[in-house]
Amino acid sequence: MSNAKIFTKMLIPLDGSQLAEVVFPYAQEFAGRLDLDLIFLNVYSSEESEFAPMRRAYVEQACEIVRRGAEEVRKPTGVQPGVKALEARCEVVMGHPAEEILRYAEENDIDLIVMATHGRSGIKRWAIGSVADKVLRAAKVPVCLVRAGVPEEIAYDKWPRVTILVPLDGSELAESVLPYFEVLAKQRGAKLVDMVLLRVCEPCEAPLIPSGSRASMTPYDSSVRMKSDGYVKREMAKRRRETKQYLARAEKRLKDVGLTVRSEMLAGNPADEIINYANRNPFNLIVMATHGRSGLSRWAYGSVADRVLRGVSSPIFLVRPG
Repeated sequence: MSNAKIFTKMLIPLDGSQLAEVVFPYAQEFAGRLDLDLIFLNVYSSEESEFAPMRRAYVEQACEIVRRGAEEVRKPTGVQPGVKALEARCEVVMGHPAEEILRYAEENDIDLIVMATHGRSGIKRWAIGSVADKVLRAAKVPVCLVRAGVPEEIAYDKWPRVTILVPLDGSELAESVLPYFEVLAKQRGAKLVDMVLLRVCEPCEAPLIPSGSRASMTPYDSSVRMKSDGYVKREMAKRRRETKQYLARAEKRLKDVGLTVRSEMLAGNPADEIINYANRNPFNLIVMATHGRSGLSRWAYGSVADRVLRGVSSPIFLVRPG
C-alpha cells in the first residue's frame, strides 16, 4: 500500500495557545516525509469575532513556520524531480471547535488530523482536551494526539532513530493500523525505526462448577478448586501459545517488507499493561486502533485506547478501523 493512497492532506487545529503548538514538530515530520499538504484551522466563537484578524495573522504565521520546517525535513529524503512543493494554507472560521474541525475534515478530504490533547491557556481559548475527545470519537480518519509537554527524550523530531509501540488485541480490526505504520516507518527510514508489537493476554476466569448443592455455583469450594485451577492453567497456556503464533505472523509480515520489529507478550489488564510498559520504555509514538473487539476474548479496544491516551506521555496515532 503506497502512502499516496493513505495520506494526502493533514489538518492541524490550533487554539492560539503555545501549548497547542506542541504539534508543530510532528506536523513538520509527517508533512515533510509523506509529502502532505498542510491545512491549519482556527475556530473562534461569535463573542470573539472582533479578534478574527489577529487570529488569522497568528495562524498564517504558524502555517509558514511549519511549512518551512517540513521543507527542511523533506530535503534529506531526496525529493524526486517534478514533485510539487508542499502546499500550506490556513482557515479561520466561527463556530464550535470540535464541530468545525470534523466538518472541515469531512468536506475537504482530510486524511490525517494532528492536534494537542490540551491547549487551554486562558478563558478565551479552547479546552482542547475535550475538543480532542470529541474529534477522536467522531473522526473518520486517523488522529494523532500530542500531549503538551512531551518529554524531550521521546520528542519525535529530536532523534534520528525512533521507537514505535503497536498494541494489538489479536483481531483483524486492530491490525488495520499496520499499513499506516508501514507508511510512517518507511518514510522515516525503515532502518531508523524500531517497532514493538505488544499483545496482552487477559486473565482467565475459572468456570462456575456445581458443588454439592444445586444452588452452589462457585469455583472456590475445596471439592472443585483443583479442577478449576487446572482449567485456568490449561486455558492460559492455550492463550499464550495462540498469542505467540499471532505475534510471529504479524512480525513476519512486517519484516518481509524490510522493517525492524520485535514482539512482546504480557499478561493482565490490557490498558494497565500497555500503560505500564509504555511508561517504563518511553516510545516516540504509539500506534493503535480506537476499537478492535471481534469476539468475547478480545479487548474492548475503544475503552483500552481511551485509558492509554490518558495514561502515557507518548503521542498516540489512533486509527478507526473500517
